[in-house]
Amino acid sequence: MTSQGSTGAQRPAPGSQNIRPTNGLARGEQSLSAVDRHILLLLARDARMPNNALAAEVGIAPSTCLARIRAMRESGTIRGYHANIDQTALGQGLQALIAVRLQSGARDQIESFVARIRECRQVQSVFFLAGANDFLLHVGAADAQDLRDFVVQELSAHPEVALTETNLIFEHQRGVNATTR
Repeated sequence: MTSQGSTGAQRPAPGSQNIRPTNGLARGEQSLSAVDRHILLLLARDARMPNNALAAEVGIAPSTCLARIRAMRESGTIRGYHANIDQTALGQGLQALIAVRLQSGARDQIESFVARIRECRQVQSVFFLAGANDFLLHVGAADAQDLRDFVVQELSAHPEVALTETNLIFEHQRGVNATTR
């Protein structure tokens, strides 16, 4: 139920609750300007882009660009900068995504599973999922035997793990189709 004020704008009726954020954003979502989104898109493509080039591309002064980047770092919008490394050079040329499902009675072991698995040298990323599987692991291995050993010794050998499904990655391209929406 709503009532109209003297300006004709609708507002919640007395006693009702407005559960939508007033700025149209989901809870925790930050309002970013088109300029900030453009900066983020360019940084996602090349995090080493010099500030002067970034400012010129966006069409703002370098000092303004630097201030916006600093503000986005401080707010947590920019969480860090990452190198795109050839995993073969690190001895992890075989990449895989491994879906992991825990036993239904092992839900209290989620934190210990994550802590243990993050320590494995093969694990590059851990994703906690909703759906049929509980986790998706991005792993790198030296070869098929190294990958097999990881799955058998670090996953299947543990009683909390109900199922694993391994998918080999033929090619990975970071930041493809980043948008400025």
